[in-house]
Amino acid sequence: MANNEDSKPAENAAAKPVENTAAKPVENTAAKPVENTAAKPVENAAAKPAEVKAADQKPGDRNSNNRGGDNRGGGNNRGGGPGQGGGNRGGFGGRQREAAPTDSEGNELTEKVVFINRCSKVVKGGRRFSFSALVVSGNEKGSVGVGFGKANEVAECIKKASGVASKSLQKVKLNGPTIPHEVYAEFGGGKVLLKPASPGTGVIAGGGVRAVCEAVGIHDVLAKSIGSNNHANVVKATIKALTMLRNKDDINALRGKKKEKAI
Repeated sequence: MANNEDSKPAENAAAKPVENTAAKPVENTAAKPVENTAAKPVENAAAKPAEVKAADQKPGDRNSNNRGGDNRGGGNNRGGGPGQGGGNRGGFGGRQREAAPTDSEGNELTEKVVFINRCSKVVKGGRRFSFSALVVSGNEKGSVGVGFGKANEVAECIKKASGVASKSLQKVKLNGPTIPHEVYAEFGGGKVLLKPASPGTGVIAGGGVRAVCEAVGIHDVLAKSIGSNNHANVVKATIKALTMLRNKDDINALRGKKKEKAI
């Protein structure tokens, strides 16, 4: 029996659905964000502090926490060896502050710089400067002195002037926070008038007169400088006026009267 291939039904190729490739969405590769490798921070190995083990630290090493050394100061303790102060600035070998000057009775003296003068000398290489200072010193308990010093440095001339002032203290008679009576004095061209004032008035004075009154311990006074403005003459005139003060007991003693009879 013959195999009849024509009797098979022919497959209809047109009946099959055709896949529409145009309908598929095309992936847009351009829309994807590109990773920016340049934006990433680069770890800088040099910026990291090198960890130093405690066993490898030497006493004088900069990376050491102690930073002590044998005779050096440094670190948190900053102690140092003999003769070295540091850290707490104490140490058994630290520098000690100079003690404040005192008078013969042990009272601490207060120093007030009234004026510093600068003098220049022209030489071949340029100018040379020297300084002079006028300093008033007193214990605020009735003693006051004035000193004048010269040097090539400001600190040195003040030190000299304060030394002279502390050695030339003079006693002054006061009446509590003020002076016992009105007084007028002259020294050179300086002329100073002082008047007693009621409590709470304060020191009504200026320049050298104020410095002297505060150093001697006067809290209430009226003062007027009438003559020259020269600082040295004004200060010396003020001290001269204060030394002329007398209280009631001194006046009664001069008159030969006792305190009971005077009352």
